[in-house]
Amino acid sequence: MMKRLLIGSLLALASLTTATRAQEVVIDGLYNPCGITVQPETGTLFVADSGNRRIVRIVDGAAQDVIVEFGKDVYGKGPMYDIGPLGIAFLDQETLVVGGGGAPDGEEALFVYKIPAAGEPAINAADAAASFTLAATDEIKGEGNFYGLAVTEDAIYVTCNGDDTKGWVSKADRNGTEVGPFTRFLATKEATEVDAPVAITVSPEGHLAVGQMGEISVPGDGLLTFYRPEDGKMLANFALGLSDICGLAYSPKGQLFAVDFAWHDTTQGGLFQLIRDADDATKSTTREIAELDKPTAMVFGADGNLYVTVIGTGEGDSTEGAGKVICFSGL
Repeated sequence: MMKRLLIGSLLALASLTTATRAQEVVIDGLYNPCGITVQPETGTLFVADSGNRRIVRIVDGAAQDVIVEFGKDVYGKGPMYDIGPLGIAFLDQETLVVGGGGAPDGEEALFVYKIPAAGEPAINAADAAASFTLAATDEIKGEGNFYGLAVTEDAIYVTCNGDDTKGWVSKADRNGTEVGPFTRFLATKEATEVDAPVAITVSPEGHLAVGQMGEISVPGDGLLTFYRPEDGKMLANFALGLSDICGLAYSPKGQLFAVDFAWHDTTQGGLFQLIRDADDATKSTTREIAELDKPTAMVFGADGNLYVTVIGTGEGDSTEGAGKVICFSGL
């Protein structure tokens, strides 16, 4: 009975939203944007313009360089995408954490930056205040592609796409803006038998919510799993029928939303609301809010609106310049 109540509470506030929704493009012309966050106090959007190897702030519909010249790599099976910086999150107004995606596994870094103020020149990616790697050992593969970041009062949790036999969520301790050490924390592949943790957020109850992408060639194998951040204990696991969950976010009302990239058929990608089953607290269903062209990440802004990054479709095989940030209001 207690387990049933606990599972129900994880999605208890995700009741069906019937509000009128509107969407608009905030900015276009990006190249494989893969991360988005909101600066504390200012409410300014920051985006990992991954294919362009930079972090930008969005001001009056334009991208302003903040950190430039990250490393570059290629990600994917079948369609291949140029990537650089991936997940991003603030610790305070001046301190930005960036998950790297442009280096080989084991050399990939989690970076901490003191960012320039608006209007000041951009800094180089090499000028991090601190950086951390998860190198290979005799028994463990090196880690890379630090896709999703979730920040709590005392830690930063990072999804990793290096060792596909483990599916690590790593953890960096934090004391204010002081970060480290950075260690492997939770082997999600062992816990769920599904690979590729990508999306991550913190629930209103303080639990870690992790979206497993699974095999990108297999439709419908995505999972939503909740863990206790203190020790990584699994609390609940939901098969949602989604394919490749890349982003998770709770609205100010406590409702949970996900974006699905849908690698096997990107025409099925979209924004979804995750809804509790009224008759069975151990089950969850989804409701499509909007079709999206290769969505990658999302965040609720200070204005209560939802902002989603999408890779989009360019000319030929290139996605350069096709990326956008889309705003959803009324959720």
